[in-house]
Amino acid sequence: MKYDFDKVTDRRGSDSVKWDVKEGELPMWVADMDFRTAPSITDALEKRVSHGIFGYSDIKDDWYNAYISWWKRRHGFVMEKEWLIFCTGVIPAISSAVRKLTTPAENVVIQTPVYNVFFNSILNNGRRVLESPLVYKDGKYDMDLEDLERKFSDPQTTMMILCNPHNPVGKIWDKKTLAAIGELALKYHVTVVSDEIHCDLTVSSEEYVPFASVSETCRKVCVSCVAPTKTFSIPGLQTAAVCVPDEFLRSRMRRALNTDEVAEPNFFASAAAVAAFENGGEWLDELRGYLTENRRVSAEFIEKNIPSLYLIDGKATYLLWIDLKKTGMDSVSFCTELRKKTGLYVMPGSVYGKPGDGFLRMNVACPRSVLYDGLERLKKGTELLTL
Repeated sequence: MKYDFDKVTDRRGSDSVKWDVKEGELPMWVADMDFRTAPSITDALEKRVSHGIFGYSDIKDDWYNAYISWWKRRHGFVMEKEWLIFCTGVIPAISSAVRKLTTPAENVVIQTPVYNVFFNSILNNGRRVLESPLVYKDGKYDMDLEDLERKFSDPQTTMMILCNPHNPVGKIWDKKTLAAIGELALKYHVTVVSDEIHCDLTVSSEEYVPFASVSETCRKVCVSCVAPTKTFSIPGLQTAAVCVPDEFLRSRMRRALNTDEVAEPNFFASAAAVAAFENGGEWLDELRGYLTENRRVSAEFIEKNIPSLYLIDGKATYLLWIDLKKTGMDSVSFCTELRKKTGLYVMPGSVYGKPGDGFLRMNVACPRSVLYDGLERLKKGTELLTL
């Protein structure tokens, strides 16, 4: 391999949220990779730093062209320049959409178990969370479209936050399922805000389907939130975009982002995104292969050594979703005691909604040696907790 993903970089003392833990603890919780970013991004940032003046920045054509070219080349979806709006992050965009595209006390649908910050974006803005739980059967997840229609048919339901691909279960939604969501959204006047931040982090043999690429109906009802941050290990740079094909919806979303003051780039935001999408493809291809192998190693280890746990066969993200129901413990108790006994810090599934209880989420975007350390701690902790 050209890029060394086995290299361990000490992140302690670097103001890292992930690594703000006690000595001897191993954090595998928040979705933050322990790999150095693509050299093309580092080179672009170093060039900016060497200039020595860090003034106000603007978004130029190279930023638009980088997004358009990447989605056309990698995902077969042709964006138009007018559809794209810069924003400082996917979550700021989602929160702005909730604030400005709905009114207080209206329902926003989410499909639990799902990324926990969605709850914050809804509740902190005085809206109501309306859950349409995913169906978990025979170790696999699917949407309950009948339940989704019931939730959409409530006149107080005006928005859905879609996770595509889905965090934490690692599901890549197929075109047929996404098309059905679009038709229901149009029928019941629901805006779909699609969080697609994990879209490039699929296993090597799989590709995601952009919601807006599915049909004209989907394009009409959606705000897609995209970014290079998870993909290229640069979440601290605060650079993202929304893609809104419908002119009327785009006007409202542009107003929302600007009113909330989350549409202004920092000095490095545009340069990092352009470098990532223009020159980071080879790095990403190798990363995806490495993460796919990390997922395979984890599955093999858990099946062989920890029979009371079951790893869901996810196809996207670098997050393992593990069923621990056989242990007889709830997820908070299990993860709390696991950390106390072994130092392994993972996320209890109940954080992602009630359907997540009985599961845990574990980040495996790390060098292989760190992964084995985490898996051994998981094995030891499970044995101690299930004696």
